[in-house]
Amino acid sequence: MEIEILYRPSFSLGIIRLGPNEEVRVESGAMVSMSAGITVETKASGGVLKALARSVLTKESFFQNTFRAPATGGEITVAPPLPGDLYVVDLKNEALMVQSGSYVASETGINLDTKWGGAKTFFASEGLIMLRASGTGKILISSFGAIHEVNLKAGETYTVDTGHLVAFTEGIGFKVRRVGGLKSTLFGGEGLVVDLTGPGRVLIQTRSIDSFLAWLLPHLPKSSGSGS
Repeated sequence: MEIEILYRPSFSLGIIRLGPNEEVRVESGAMVSMSAGITVETKASGGVLKALARSVLTKESFFQNTFRAPATGGEITVAPPLPGDLYVVDLKNEALMVQSGSYVASETGINLDTKWGGAKTFFASEGLIMLRASGTGKILISSFGAIHEVNLKAGETYTVDTGHLVAFTEGIGFKVRRVGGLKSTLFGGEGLVVDLTGPGRVLIQTRSIDSFLAWLLPHLPKSSGSGS
């Protein structure tokens, strides 16, 4: 399977080229187009219990689509629901922790499971609820905004706002904490951060959905509340 990404970083489109009879697993709703002869099977990936856990805990779809190319091969294009980038990670018998909502597609050799990466609190809507992708093969993930990669050395610590965290290598140490005191949390526009300690790779998105919504909602027209 080969993946090419166009129109990055604002409106990325992933072109997935499949060999003869090759398959790719795609998150529900991510398919944009496909070539002739490709078939699709919709099922609860990993079984009903794993699919239910993935749906409830990480907000991923209960059902996922598996696209299969004909004997002549084919291609499928995919895109995330929000404007932003796509990023390919080639796993080699390893695991990647992916923030909920960022998974787009993967080779069938990648196993998807859920894992708590932290806890939700009263002070922020983001919790580190992660999807664990493990095995060997390519995985395609998305971001809101562009993706910035940080490679941590052994013992090196880096702090990321939870709303900007996309993915990190399994095995990286992490600790979720509140920024500052109660006043800065409530009035300073900051909430939870995570301290990540290497070695390993961290992927960060340059925009936060929660920050965008906090800006957008006050600007939306308010209903008069009167009926006609």
